[in-house]
Amino acid sequence: MELEQRISELFDANLALTQRCRDELPASIAGAGESLVHCMLGDGKILSCGNGGSAFAAQHFVSRMLNRFERERPALPAISLAADSTTITAIANDYSFNEVFSKQIRALGQSTDILLAITTSGTSANIVQAVQAAHDRGMTVVALTGRDGGDVTRLLTQDDIEIRVPSHSSARIQETHLLIVHTLCDLIDRQIFGADV
Repeated sequence: MELEQRISELFDANLALTQRCRDELPASIAGAGESLVHCMLGDGKILSCGNGGSAFAAQHFVSRMLNRFERERPALPAISLAADSTTITAIANDYSFNEVFSKQIRALGQSTDILLAITTSGTSANIVQAVQAAHDRGMTVVALTGRDGGDVTRLLTQDDIEIRVPSHSSARIQETHLLIVHTLCDLIDRQIFGADV
């Protein structure tokens, strides 16, 4: 019974945070969805990055763009900067792990592109440098954050969009980030290809 009680507590924590985000985040999520669509319709692409569970969310978003989400449709332009282990380890070995995303952004990023930066804490040096590199390339940043947003929040400009999950639990933040990723995928499909029939 103790295990079942713990399971109920974890589900309740997830539900409570999801409800809070449902009340507080729709405007920023909608704004991010519109920015991502504008980028792709303007011949731009989405570059995504994150560490650990956030890397998973970043890669998952890209897989849904390049393949499909919940309907058949053409592929959409997105690249995960966290997926190429050869490039990541080469940069980390020759330079610094702090530069694994920023060097890729400086090579691949254009002013028509958006950086989707996913971070639980907002303090990872490689994500901070990624945001700085994106700004250097004239890119807009969509940041999925948690806690107090960390250093990433302080770097964002008025043209950027932050979607901050109001929690200090890494697990709850990452769960909610995945829901937000799926919501963005749905908004992108609806805006580009129309509502489901």
